[in-house]
Amino acid sequence: MARRAPLTSIRRMGDINLTPLMDLTFILLITFIITFPLMEQGIPLDLPDGRQRDAIQEDQPREISIDRDGQLFYEAQPMSPLELEDAIAELALREPNVRVYVRADKNVPYGAVVRVLQSLQDVNITRIALVTRADS
Repeated sequence: MARRAPLTSIRRMGDINLTPLMDLTFILLITFIITFPLMEQGIPLDLPDGRQRDAIQEDQPREISIDRDGQLFYEAQPMSPLELEDAIAELALREPNVRVYVRADKNVPYGAVVRVLQSLQDVNITRIALVTRADS
């Protein structure tokens, strides 16, 4: 059986097919968009609803969290109230203009949040934000 096309008419393809690469890129992008919000919140809290007046500025804030059982966390590390006060005092000495975000579960007694705010006030940390969940 004879060839239908001579060998001289077969051309080599000189460019790369980008379609599979673009498909992979979009799949990775969608994966990161879905998983990033899940990684952002390390301690599971049911935040109260509230209106956000301005967007939160990102300038390396510190975070104090109180879960529904009243357990205190400083930068996702569990601490007792005395350990938290010591950590806050040390933070105030190192970074006097630090911003602190206080996150508390909506079922936590008000007194627990006030004790944390009072500890911050005692060491002259005044840049405090109470984190809430945006209204939907």
